[in-house]
Amino acid sequence: MPYPSFPLRPTPQGLMKSVRVCAKRYVCVTPLLSALSSFPQGPNTEQGSPCLPNRQPTMQSLGKENHSSVSEFLLLGFSSDSQVRLALFSFFLLLYLITLLGNGLIVTLIYLDSHLHTPMYFFLSVLSLVDVSYVTTTMPQMLVNMVCPKNTISWGACAAQMFIFLVLGIAECVLYAIMAYDRYVAICFPLHYPLLMSRPICIKMVTGCWCISVAGALIYTVFTMQLPYCGPNKINHFFCEVPAVLKLACADTSFNDHLDFILGFILLLVPFSLILASYVRIFASILRIHSTQGRLKSFSTCASHITVVIMFYGPCMIMYMRPGSWYDPERDKKLALFYNVVSAFLNPVIYSLRNKDVKRAFLNVLGHRRTAQ
Repeated sequence: MPYPSFPLRPTPQGLMKSVRVCAKRYVCVTPLLSALSSFPQGPNTEQGSPCLPNRQPTMQSLGKENHSSVSEFLLLGFSSDSQVRLALFSFFLLLYLITLLGNGLIVTLIYLDSHLHTPMYFFLSVLSLVDVSYVTTTMPQMLVNMVCPKNTISWGACAAQMFIFLVLGIAECVLYAIMAYDRYVAICFPLHYPLLMSRPICIKMVTGCWCISVAGALIYTVFTMQLPYCGPNKINHFFCEVPAVLKLACADTSFNDHLDFILGFILLLVPFSLILASYVRIFASILRIHSTQGRLKSFSTCASHITVVIMFYGPCMIMYMRPGSWYDPERDKKLALFYNVVSAFLNPVIYSLRNKDVKRAFLNVLGHRRTAQ
């Protein structure tokens, strides 16, 4: 079988075709080589092997390195001085124990004394339980961090603390509004009070309070913790609170700022407006009372509630309804202490010292114990 013959000498048409291919390759490759040669050479190119050129980091690898997720956070707390931390530890430990004792005493008295089985004291017992849980969410860890050198908290524990803290805080906001409505019905509609504030209605109100608090806390926590956190991991606070954690995010937080303002308006300003409206109606009804003694008794009933409301809502609104540019870590720590620790500490003091029924129940319990002994 004969083999095909190939020309040994190139024809003029073949030469022109080869020249055109080489020209195209030269035009495409030359700019690429000149661009590559313009990159600065690394330090290893002078001493390294020509077969192993120095590899410069690409933009993709830098992006992956900069957006690595943080696995734990560092809580800076209040002070790095050991003596100051020891003094703060003693003070806050005493404050925490008194808070637990006072709120626990209110819950016990309401449970033991049948005269306190009314809607007002039912809500007060729920408020005391919320205060005990609220302060326990932050105080034990803060006390441990004051005496231990490692003030770290894992990402999951930070998210859990944030969620529980928000659930209890929102529940307290809504609960204050429910207590204001209770006082409004008791003073403005005394004859309809047993019907409007029956036990099933009170239980439904508390259940709705918890549903609102869980939903609001879930939105806050999810939209805060889904942001990328790539460092630094130092939280300038004594617990994981939303404004302090957002400052560490490696992304734009303007959407979170708008969301926090909207949630603050719904969960803080709306209940506070309902409280103000309730007390405007209450004071209008009190002023129509002709007896001076009756006016004083009605005012004393609401004075403790008004004190607690102002003490709690003021710092909360400053914290959660301000622009993100107004962030001040030292001021925020003091505000958080005020509405988290101080309010829970003062609630039993205010309600017990200004409430004759609670003091009478306390004396009755002590009297029963003495007679039993």
